[in-house]
Amino acid sequence: MVTLIAKVKVKEGKMDEAIKALREIVPKIKEAEPGCLVYIPHTVRGEDNTIILYEKYRDEEALKVHSGNLRKTLEKFIPLLEPGMDVKTCSEIL
Repeated sequence: MVTLIAKVKVKEGKMDEAIKALREIVPKIKEAEPGCLVYIPHTVRGEDNTIILYEKYRDEEALKVHSGNLRKTLEKFIPLLEPGMDVKTCSEIL
């Protein structure tokens, strides 16, 4: 299994729009990508413009499929973000 933790910054005044976009996007990702086991966006207490995306994929191939779909899947979300994204790729210990 592959886990990603991505931290993004939302442009000032765009958080409500970003949350609305994610509410539309996440079910589509889960439906179209069976190798995506978990895809959960989170807001961060004390960081008004931050969203953390917690993602789990069955394997590297499932992650490649997701990565190949990103531009189209996130087309409504990406314009709401500040440039740059902090992504950590993790491996489970247990």
